[in-house]
Amino acid sequence: MGEERTEGTAGQARTESHDPDFPEKFLQFMRSGWRNDDLTVTPRAEVPNYAKRRAALSAAFGGQTLVIPTGTEKVRANDTYYPFRPGSDFVYLTGDHDPDGVLVMRPNGDGHDAVLYTRPRSSRENDEFFRSRDGELWVGRRLALEEKAAELAVETAPLSDLPAALADCAPRRTRVLRGHDACVDAAVRPYDADGAGARDRELAATIAELKLVKDEWELAQLQDAIDATVRGFEDVARVLPADRSVSERLLEGVFGLRARHDGNDVGYGSIVGAGPHATILHWVRNTGATTPGELLLMDMGVENRHLYTADVTRTVPVSGTFTPLQRQVYDIVYAAQQAGMEFIKPGVKFSDVHRTCMRVLAEGLAELGILPVSVDEAMEKESTVYRRWTLHGFGHMLGIDVHDCARARAERYRDGELGEGYVLTVEPGLYFQPEDDLVPEELRGIGIRIEDDVLVTPAGAVNLSAGLPRRAVEVEEWLAAQREAGPRLPG
Repeated sequence: MGEERTEGTAGQARTESHDPDFPEKFLQFMRSGWRNDDLTVTPRAEVPNYAKRRAALSAAFGGQTLVIPTGTEKVRANDTYYPFRPGSDFVYLTGDHDPDGVLVMRPNGDGHDAVLYTRPRSSRENDEFFRSRDGELWVGRRLALEEKAAELAVETAPLSDLPAALADCAPRRTRVLRGHDACVDAAVRPYDADGAGARDRELAATIAELKLVKDEWELAQLQDAIDATVRGFEDVARVLPADRSVSERLLEGVFGLRARHDGNDVGYGSIVGAGPHATILHWVRNTGATTPGELLLMDMGVENRHLYTADVTRTVPVSGTFTPLQRQVYDIVYAAQQAGMEFIKPGVKFSDVHRTCMRVLAEGLAELGILPVSVDEAMEKESTVYRRWTLHGFGHMLGIDVHDCARARAERYRDGELGEGYVLTVEPGLYFQPEDDLVPEELRGIGIRIEDDVLVTPAGAVNLSAGLPRRAVEVEEWLAAQREAGPRLPG
């Protein structure tokens, strides 16, 4: 690792806080003898998709300037940084994966002119290339402005020009996607006649609603991420012993290897819950270990190289076979998921899919003898006592974010209807906490969730993650087959 680093303003080289005082002879030597190799860059196949998205956003905000930043690197600890992941809305509109970029869309009468402000190549004239944190001897070669313009089919400008461009924005006619870049937020004062931030939130909501319908290219990216996720689950199953314990983090790491090899990374923190940890909805510490005879819940997804992510959950019996009670609970969850998937089609309400799944869970809880009221009473809005054992909803939108379209208006999402081209998860679950005295002792510590990624089509739901079995007997057969095949390296 290098020395501690200090930040510069937009477009300026960021230098080391403990930068050595290099002797002049060394500086002169470093400034000479470098060849400048040009890259052959062609437009990416998907650039028409980005252009269509910008055109749709332009149509929604005629006559207004739109500012969409990607964000900056985030400090992990002291002078080290997390790997940069671009802002989802920014990359949705540009395809650019580099940090610090800002898309500015200015009205031109017929629509908008889009300019991507980005960090250019390291200058060989001011020692930036070897002395700056952003220098290419530290971080690798960046695309030149003209190279990035050719690759993404969008006009580019140096990041150093951004402050002047933002200073020229009229607050009454400018909307900013806020919360990603503090410098951008500070440069353009929010203007709202009625409520603070309302106009900027409308920009965020509009982008989120544009993302509800996936085009063919996006569906291909999602399927790519899901297929890699299937391989990752297979990898984990092949190293999961039936007769001894292994750590949750070993399984997390095996899946993470597949995610880094076949994609960009995991799409979210992997949940690997062995035994009672399966009852903790967002268990990401993964500090436990598997135990033969108990269940293992794994909620994991690969984020592919274009940043679209899968989100899949499977619950498997560590020993290879469900006990009768485990199977009974599993079958309830499976029935709830199946009911939800069969109900999905264009025009049905998101909330009605939820109620469909939840009613099956409530009926199952009644069969187990633990629902304190009738199923009908439990399903009433004034009650919902069944949710003690299933706190979360049936699912969520999926795409370039694991919880995609989160800023969409309620009437277009949670309170709205499903449309053709939507992709969402269906993931009911039942969770009986170890300390829950309202359930029989033999149920305590059992947590089961089944989650798949589905596409809404005119014919109904298409399960994009059908490469992993869901029925209890098929899960047992799949686990046995993976174990028989043995461990493998990605390749």
